[in-house]
Amino acid sequence: MVVNLPETPSGSDPGPAPDVAAEAAGRPAPGGRAEARRRARGIRGRKAGRPGRRPRPWWIELPVMVVVGLAVALLIKTCLFQVFTIPSGSMENTLRVGDRVGVNKLAPLTGWKPEPGQPVVFKDPGGWLPPQPADSNPLTGAASSVLSFVGLVPPKDDNYLVKRVIATGGQTVQCSGTTLTVDGKKVDEPYLHPGDDSCAGLDFGPVTVPADHIWVEGDHRSDSADSRYHQRGPGGGAVPVDNVVGPVAAVVWPVGHFDWFGWVGR
Repeated sequence: MVVNLPETPSGSDPGPAPDVAAEAAGRPAPGGRAEARRRARGIRGRKAGRPGRRPRPWWIELPVMVVVGLAVALLIKTCLFQVFTIPSGSMENTLRVGDRVGVNKLAPLTGWKPEPGQPVVFKDPGGWLPPQPADSNPLTGAASSVLSFVGLVPPKDDNYLVKRVIATGGQTVQCSGTTLTVDGKKVDEPYLHPGDDSCAGLDFGPVTVPADHIWVEGDHRSDSADSRYHQRGPGGGAVPVDNVVGPVAAVVWPVGHFDWFGWVGR
């Protein structure tokens, strides 16, 4: 037999719901709707009373952005890449006058050493370049120095050259007629300027490259004052490896001349 029990004792009034009764008595019921509404009002009040973050004025933001940008550029120039301008046709047609090349400065920091066939940028070992004229305008000269220091423009003194590595320390290089040899083996040079041969009318050698030096020549062999022309100078025409900034990784400007040579050149 099934017995249906009433939900409330017989004859008693269930009365109002707990939260309704609490509201009628003027006090909130724990966990009820009134408590939820009270908490919501408190949260909105706190949000409304919280002061908003005022944006900084542009005359503060702008200098900060400039300083941060210069710091990033300096970091890139110091540890990653530096831009140089090609001033002459000695490396045509691989590199043309006015091209801006990105040089990988990280490579020497990770153990890279120059190898034959790689185009590299190096500091003048002495007497390869004429003295550079100074900027007569002190304002533009100062601005150029700052931008050059952080790497946004090529080095101000322009005391750098770009050539291709032909031989390294301990190797013997020689050119006779139209044939260039390293350690007695003929060097294949598909990068030569059209119309040039490997010797371009200047026979030399055999020359043994000193240790920790490189022998460099331009791709436009008939228009390049390279190691061949400085055999009476320091190193017998060879360049100290310590003078090498790094391998040419790419032509970055102008866009129409863009070319990627690889992490350590080619």
